Amino acid sequence: MNDSAQSRLNCDQTHQIESPVKFIFARLSTLMLAEFFVFGAWFATLGLVLFTVGQSSIIGYAYMLCAVAAIVSPLTLGAISDRFISSEKILALLHIIGGGIQLALPSVIASGNSNKILLVIFLYMFCFQPTLGLVNSLSFENLKGKPNAFPFLRVFATGGWVLAGLFIGWLGYSSSTGIFTVAGISSILLGLYSFTLPCATPAAKVANEKSSLWDAMGGQSFKLFRNRSFSVLMICALLTSISLGFYNTFASNFIGALGIQNVAGVLSLGQLSEVIFIISVPFVINHIGMKWSLLIGMMMWGLRFVLFIMSANGYSQTNAIVGVALHGICNDFFLIISAMYIDRLAPVSLKAQAQSWLIIMISGFGAVFGSGIAGSVYGSTVKTDSVATWTSLWMIPIGIAIVTSIIWVIGFKENKSEIID
Repeated sequence: MNDSAQSRLNCDQTHQIESPVKFIFARLSTLMLAEFFVFGAWFATLGLVLFTVGQSSIIGYAYMLCAVAAIVSPLTLGAISDRFISSEKILALLHIIGGGIQLALPSVIASGNSNKILLVIFLYMFCFQPTLGLVNSLSFENLKGKPNAFPFLRVFATGGWVLAGLFIGWLGYSSSTGIFTVAGISSILLGLYSFTLPCATPAAKVANEKSSLWDAMGGQSFKLFRNRSFSVLMICALLTSISLGFYNTFASNFIGALGIQNVAGVLSLGQLSEVIFIISVPFVINHIGMKWSLLIGMMMWGLRFVLFIMSANGYSQTNAIVGVALHGICNDFFLIISAMYIDRLAPVSLKAQAQSWLIIMISGFGAVFGSGIAGSVYGSTVKTDSVATWTSLWMIPIGIAIVTSIIWVIGFKENKSEIID
């Protein structure tokens, strides 16, 4: 028996030992919660911390570098996972290395060197961004035959983000470099935990496929775009994430401009609604299919900004609050169902890279374009003394939602048995 076959046998034996569905689900739930606890511990208040330490001039650059890291790193590291090293080992190594970088950030920030701060933030995100796709592919790998359980796993992602925010707030670290210490320790612990997850031998290694430098750089994943439905999904993911960039960048400012006092409390309704809508995903897919479920997610982005415009033009503030609460259906009916569809469509040898493309489009290109366009439009049209001037800003994502929906309806063809060769 060759080494690859033996490796697969060992993994299969591990799955048999840990086969009870509830046990696997519990392990993956812990993984999902910890992944987003690490993310939420520092990312949400990074700008506030930089402002507090006198580095407000680099806040925009810091978030942009996070997006650049999402473009550069996931594809290559996803290819390594698909072809060379098992997903759980790469996940573990990335979190341990990333944790070490996070622990170094407070001293780097204390030095006051803006360029070093940006470099270290970029290095951390270079390690972290691929883990989002790896957690997805690893979850689907271990949920063999039960993809509809994935949305329930994602409930723990929301829980991890919320828990991190509450914990950071309880510690009084919201504007302190202590957020990096919490994230660093949590990341290292998550890395150690990841080593204990069921192994997933790379498909290419099992098949004894020879790999070139092009393969190691993720070159094989470009053949995914030969599939019309995958290409359409990626285009729509990019367009939808531009709308997400508008929301993430200016939703809190807009809610405050309306005169609503508890801005953080209102925005938390978005996270709460995610839990509710996530649970409904399998039911909706079973009744109307993935194509129309995804369309709902795309259209809801337009509807939420229509509600924002109504509030900006004298209608009740409740419209804007409902728009925030739609965050659950906007996110869940697009991001989660997209990940489920990609897992169904992608061949075993490209699953991690396929999930990485979703991260690249959403957290990479979409985040860069979205925040950039939103910032430009905001600066040229929105007036602080007139809430009605927000209308021009929110009209853009409404237009994007309409275009995205048309592209989706015309271009996407759902074939439940289709797998890319």
